[in-house]
Amino acid sequence: MARILTLAIASLTLGILTGGPAMAADAAAGGKIFKAQCGLCHGTTASASAGIGPSLAGVVGRTSGTQAGFASRYSPALKAAKRVWTPENLEAWIGGPAKAVPGSRMPFAGLHDAGQVEDVVAYLKTLK
Repeated sequence: MARILTLAIASLTLGILTGGPAMAADAAAGGKIFKAQCGLCHGTTASASAGIGPSLAGVVGRTSGTQAGFASRYSPALKAAKRVWTPENLEAWIGGPAKAVPGSRMPFAGLHDAGQVEDVVAYLKTLK
């Protein structure tokens, strides 16, 4: 029993000292970041009309450059990329669109905080 208690305390102490286990992405926080950073250009519902950017409803799993109602406005580079928007590809895109797909037209430098990027992707996963 003493050994188990010692191991539990050691594990807890190590977690505190190292920042603990990776925190799960927070979709609610991602929604706030999205609203502040992305919401001016992108809608979040299937019925949202295309604005400066396409609606991101259902973006997870979609292929780049294929959003109905916006397809003619994508850059040739994004259309040619034929990238499936997986969470990993979305993280790369949100972290820096020009680096993720050189030649794309998105005028956004990207989020540079990995936690914020993960939160926004968690939020995008909720958009159906």
